[in-house]
Amino acid sequence: MQPDTSSRHDLCTLTVTFELASQDRASFLALVRENAALSVQNEPGCLRFDVLVPVDKECTVFLYEIYRSRDDFDRHLAADHYKQFDRATQGMVRTKTVVFHHLAEYAKSLSIP
Repeated sequence: MQPDTSSRHDLCTLTVTFELASQDRASFLALVRENAALSVQNEPGCLRFDVLVPVDKECTVFLYEIYRSRDDFDRHLAADHYKQFDRATQGMVRTKTVVFHHLAEYAKSLSIP
């Protein structure tokens, strides 16, 4: 079941691309996986949080996140686990690019209650 179009436009969908120093890759991946798991587990407004590593770019990590609203995303940024992740990874990240998106079509596995 897909939600109506109005709720689709209310969702906060974003991607984050991190370029890392190669020596920090394993530590960063452990920290970002923990952050993703805690976000989905503890934040009711976090509907999806995927961590992807491109096959041909070992020092790149790509996040795909969906929140019920921009307010839910702002709560994510204020969460203790996110703040700890952000502090712990600051020296590991060469660049961080955040892009907000409009969700034009839902993935088959995405279920929004």
